[in-house]
Amino acid sequence: MQALEDWRIRLATEKRMSAHTVEAYGQDVTSFLRFLTAHLGFLPGFDDLASLELRDFRAWLAERNHRGLARTSTARALSTLRGFFRFLDRSDRAHNAAIGAVRTPKTAKSVPKALDEADALKSVEVVAELSDQEWIGKRDVAVLMLLYGCGLRIGEALGLDRNQVPDGDTMLITGKGGKQRVVPVLPVVRASVDDYLAACPYAVEGDGPLFLGARGKRLAAGVVQRQARRLRALLGLPETATPHAFRHSFATHLLAGGGDLRTIQELLGHASLSTTQRYTDVDAARLSAVYRAAHPRARG
Repeated sequence: MQALEDWRIRLATEKRMSAHTVEAYGQDVTSFLRFLTAHLGFLPGFDDLASLELRDFRAWLAERNHRGLARTSTARALSTLRGFFRFLDRSDRAHNAAIGAVRTPKTAKSVPKALDEADALKSVEVVAELSDQEWIGKRDVAVLMLLYGCGLRIGEALGLDRNQVPDGDTMLITGKGGKQRVVPVLPVVRASVDDYLAACPYAVEGDGPLFLGARGKRLAAGVVQRQARRLRALLGLPETATPHAFRHSFATHLLAGGGDLRTIQELLGHASLSTTQRYTDVDAARLSAVYRAAHPRARG
């Protein structure tokens, strides 16, 4: 179908999506068209796509469920289909209102799993090796240092301006809802940021962005996420090793080292302690150690 190829070209050129993403989205639509061919008994044209009803989309969802596909995968595929049908509508090829009434499958909200200390430290150590340009490697080290060393959200780190660079032992961070918090800055974190700034070929000054992309604009989160994927492949890390997992590792490792939840709550910028409790995992070994040290029966 030429429309599918035109849509793929638009994703790659106008949306500037990676070849991997374009390929994945294309496979989602192709899979849907294969389903429709079996469902309708013939290869659908534009008129057929326009006349699809809610029950047809539900049949597609049911077929994916029958195949045992994950809800997260189906949710992504449905989002892709919506984008494809929007393209068909805007290019005046097919207009279908039914897809707007299809409910996205509910997916479980999960918290990223923490990396163990060795993997977290190794990731920070080798991320620079993923880039051909030295300054970009130093930049990626500095970003991961802020995520793992200060517990920043990726948006908080990439939203920093040059005049917010820490020159002392703490820095002021503005988080969700405009809430501000003070976080401690280790010398090694400060040194990594200074190392990046010294190597950056662009002028980084005043209220301009601290972290820059290859073209000199503010660094996008997608670039950091891509580097995390490459780290997973290089080090054999699990799929849960996302940029956000470094913040989670910051909290988990602090807790394992004896930090209290209230302090960690403040460092993370959580509004409620219950959020911090869900966010951090206390391993069974530490719980047992605390029990043995504190409980009278255990001491006896």
